[in-house]
Amino acid sequence: MEKRKQHSNIMRIATLALLLMVVGCTAAVTTPYRLTKRLVKSVIWTAVTSYKVANGTRWMVQKVGAYTFEIAMAPMDWQFAHEEIDTINGMPPKDAIRKGKVKNSPYTVKGKRYVPMTVAQSESYREEGAASWYGYETSRQKDGTMTANGERFIPTGYSAAHKYLPLPTYVKVTNLANGRSIIVRVNDRGPFPSIHNARSGDRIIDLSMGAAKKLGFYQKGTARVRVETIKVAKG
Repeated sequence: MEKRKQHSNIMRIATLALLLMVVGCTAAVTTPYRLTKRLVKSVIWTAVTSYKVANGTRWMVQKVGAYTFEIAMAPMDWQFAHEEIDTINGMPPKDAIRKGKVKNSPYTVKGKRYVPMTVAQSESYREEGAASWYGYETSRQKDGTMTANGERFIPTGYSAAHKYLPLPTYVKVTNLANGRSIIVRVNDRGPFPSIHNARSGDRIIDLSMGAAKKLGFYQKGTARVRVETIKVAKG
């Protein structure tokens, strides 16, 4: 009888340990973004689209409010602006881009799996945290670089990298220190922890150089911001 009780206790402990392992694994890949219900009716921004050809490349030009975004696919031999991405949707990143499997597919960076939010979840996304910027090095390269969804990265434009938002998504970013706000197009993944600064991965958004200048923190390097998605309809 005593042996049976001991065996039963051992089984309970083993089951508990297994549950803890499962919960631990799940916690490692869950997304820490915060979703908040909007208390007022959301404004719907109109996106007016046109096209142009420059240097043999066809560009889509999209105007959202007072902001203009030039969008074109990058050559497949260009390197990524964020090179840390190992796989997207379980395949080499550029294969996923060719097959159109990027928008909100899970991806890995240095063995860590990230699970982006759904399009429905992204509609109520609103978060405050630290922002950084990138693009200084790429602005001086002979060739350009590619974003995680295959677009040409334009350092002087208004774009951003985000770990969890679907690609692309338009968001309003507000610098909480000076009240400045802009609209940016999220078309890349990041920011991720740096080997020089592990806490850099805690930043919620990585803005283009042009966006950082517009928000007034280009010289400082980082800023505390509010990021919230906007609803965009085709005009």
